[in-house]
Amino acid sequence: MTDNIGLKIHNLGKKIWPFNRSLTGEGVLKTFNELKKINSTLKIHKVASGKKVFDWIIPDEWNVKEAYIIDPSGKKICDFKKNNLHLVGYSIPVEAEFALKDLNEYLYSIPEKPNAVPYVTSYYKKSWGFCLADNQRKKLKSGKYKVVIKSTLKKGFLHYGEILIKGRTNKEVFLSTYICHPSLANNEISGPCVTIFLSKWLKELKNKKYSYRIVFVPETIGSIAYLNKNIKKMKKNIFAGFAITCVGDDRCYSYLPSRNKKSLSDKIAKHVLKNIDKNFKQYNWEDRGSDERQYCAPGVDLPVATIMRSRPGSYPEYHTSLDNLVDVVTPKGLAGGFNVLQKIIEVANQNFYPLTKIICEPFLAKRNLYPTVKDKSGSAIDNLSRLIIDTLTWCDGSHDLIDIAEEIRIPVWKLYPIIKILREQKLIKSEKFF
Repeated sequence: MTDNIGLKIHNLGKKIWPFNRSLTGEGVLKTFNELKKINSTLKIHKVASGKKVFDWIIPDEWNVKEAYIIDPSGKKICDFKKNNLHLVGYSIPVEAEFALKDLNEYLYSIPEKPNAVPYVTSYYKKSWGFCLADNQRKKLKSGKYKVVIKSTLKKGFLHYGEILIKGRTNKEVFLSTYICHPSLANNEISGPCVTIFLSKWLKELKNKKYSYRIVFVPETIGSIAYLNKNIKKMKKNIFAGFAITCVGDDRCYSYLPSRNKKSLSDKIAKHVLKNIDKNFKQYNWEDRGSDERQYCAPGVDLPVATIMRSRPGSYPEYHTSLDNLVDVVTPKGLAGGFNVLQKIIEVANQNFYPLTKIICEPFLAKRNLYPTVKDKSGSAIDNLSRLIIDTLTWCDGSHDLIDIAEEIRIPVWKLYPIIKILREQKLIKSEKFF
């Protein structure tokens, strides 16, 4: 099953790989069309260019027909159609000739990574440029270079995707991921691909206690636009939330806390990750860099933690052409990201504060939950009985399931069958949810 879900997510990643995703534009809409094939309930919303959202303005819509450079020998280089990373994001239209010394002002490469094409953008200042491997740049010869950028920047729309999955209550778990990065596998093909398959699983999940709000937004401006429209109901209903980014490699698991650091999201994330990988990396709020900045901003204060494999900026291929679907992001890595998030969502759905209905310990033997014969050491007590007794001692209405699991030092999911027995025997009741 794990291998199968990883392959499905990876195949979706390969489909959307060539699309020129940015803050706006046709590449975003093409990506949404592919995501909708996985979950048709995905709704696409749009916000007009020029609209003020808090302190920001929605930018003009950017699209590219073609972009390239013709070198002095007549060879086409930095061809956008071959690799969309070659063009600086949001480049204005250009058709002109430049001497190499002048063109160099508009070229970007990374000497420390000579074979990598960097990812560069200029969203909010009109500019242009091309990116190329430093090895290629060093081979450029003096002479005239013809620059062609057939792009458009005009009034249009910023698009974002939203899925609302209703549960038995209006209380919500929130999931957010990014739709704005082009051909970069971990950052950020992995996020939307894993998240859309999570939404499909959630849609089919029975007995959903809570509702789920899932958004696919261009980073920063998209989350700000979404908050601008939905902040009141989000603050009212969301009790746990997770930003999802860089969840496709197979190097580690990591987590960045909410600004509060003590939210339910933080408690769930830390508990799940440490019980799946004791070597997971926990970052500090000072390490923030994605949309947790917006969801946890003063005045917003949503309980949103960030779930990752390798954190953005922490792995050598980050924001370059080396971040690919062969060497960095694998079916196994994607399956790991999916499974961790699935476990986190399950924990959020199962969690509650149990309260015992019996004064003192209940007589478990008459319920066939405790051995009636034991030796002098008492060692005949079985693991099930021990777990039941240890669980009940913390069922005081002030400890949720995660607290109890922490007290008795087991993963919370190992408590689920115990809780089922205690409910069937009418030994506990739900004191409160969230």
